[in-house]
Amino acid sequence: MSPASLLRRARNEWRTQLWPLPAAGIVLAVLLGVGLPRVDRAIDDALPSAVTDYLFGGGATSARAALEAISGSLITLTALTFSLTVVTLQLASSQFSPRLLRTFTRDRVVHVTLALFLSTFTYALTVLRTVREQDDKQPQFVPQISVTLGFVLALASVLGLVFFLAHLAREIRVETMLRTVHAEASSTARGLLPRRDAAAAAPALPVPPATADLLLAGSSGFLVGVDEQALLSAAVEADAVVLLDRPPGSSLVEQTPVGLTWSRSGGRFDPDVLAQLRRDVDTALSTGFERTEDQDIGYGLRQLTDVASKALSPGVNDPTTAVHALGHLSALLCELAGLDLSARLLHDEDGLLRVVLARPNLADLLELSLTQPRRYGSTDPLVLGRLLMLLRELGWVVQDPVQRRAVKHQLDRLRATARGQDFDPTETERLDALAELAEQALEGRWPVADIS
Repeated sequence: MSPASLLRRARNEWRTQLWPLPAAGIVLAVLLGVGLPRVDRAIDDALPSAVTDYLFGGGATSARAALEAISGSLITLTALTFSLTVVTLQLASSQFSPRLLRTFTRDRVVHVTLALFLSTFTYALTVLRTVREQDDKQPQFVPQISVTLGFVLALASVLGLVFFLAHLAREIRVETMLRTVHAEASSTARGLLPRRDAAAAAPALPVPPATADLLLAGSSGFLVGVDEQALLSAAVEADAVVLLDRPPGSSLVEQTPVGLTWSRSGGRFDPDVLAQLRRDVDTALSTGFERTEDQDIGYGLRQLTDVASKALSPGVNDPTTAVHALGHLSALLCELAGLDLSARLLHDEDGLLRVVLARPNLADLLELSLTQPRRYGSTDPLVLGRLLMLLRELGWVVQDPVQRRAVKHQLDRLRATARGQDFDPTETERLDALAELAEQALEGRWPVADIS
């Protein structure tokens, strides 16, 4: 795996961990708590009164009491913050979707708040060890600057708690979570996919010969990343063409096929060359125990669909949230329809095709997004109506005949689902009208009379 890919994967992994930033804060607090009292010892007696008037002016007993109060209260605040974070994670998992946990665990506000509280606690304890009472063996020492900084950090922690509670109250709302997932999925799509050129023909994909060799997964898990440069280098070195038919987000099982490879010369590979190529391909594929948004185009759709499905479950029974999630799904699908979803082709310096990377097409994304809401929301006319509106909105966007057929296929299935329900005449009439509007949008026709 290339250094750039390793760095990107490490960065994405660290973003979802709660400990790195607080751990760095603790180390910094220890260094500051050890070094700043030394500065106090060197300059406190030489400070002008204009400065000392704003510094801590009590004796050793008062300094100890202040630092003990700060350290004791900050560990309590840290426990409270951690408890609220755990409750939030539990609520998000049970009420919305377990796949939303990554959104919370990489929240920078949570990281910074925990780092601030633990750093203040550590700093106060570290400075406390330097305060000395006067006795026969040593003079009194009160690090004025250090104690004052501890007081400032305590005030910042109180303000941080207020901001954290406000942030948590906002983040726990389903509207905020849906917006966050939508924004992340949109960012991933725009970063990975170019705009679709309506005038350009679909790229011609190579046909694997009968002598093509299988490429096998080296480990089980989700395919979370593909190192394109490493794949290209491996294919060039072996004078091969590599075709991977499993896009990021796919579930891989060890020693099962993930693609094909064949020699550009048309012959069979030397066994050593094939073995090395397979090792290089396996190294270029990163697997993990959970899906990530780094290269996974469909992960955001999966999260939004999970929220909609969870909201339609009997235990939650919140169709309004499902309708909101379908609105975000519609916007995201319309954006994806305007991007190039064709297979990614990698060429070498001579312009020869070396690597073909599969991507989910619009039909796959529609199946992912609509199947479960259609199934679980089949008895709710509002949910079915929003699904029909989603297809209408998508019908105005898609231009490619293949994409139009995919939307039409979903529309026919949705119509069949609606007709199989025992709705009253008014609900049936409205759903039929919405289906007709979706049909007209696919044909590029604006209805003479719309419905409200």
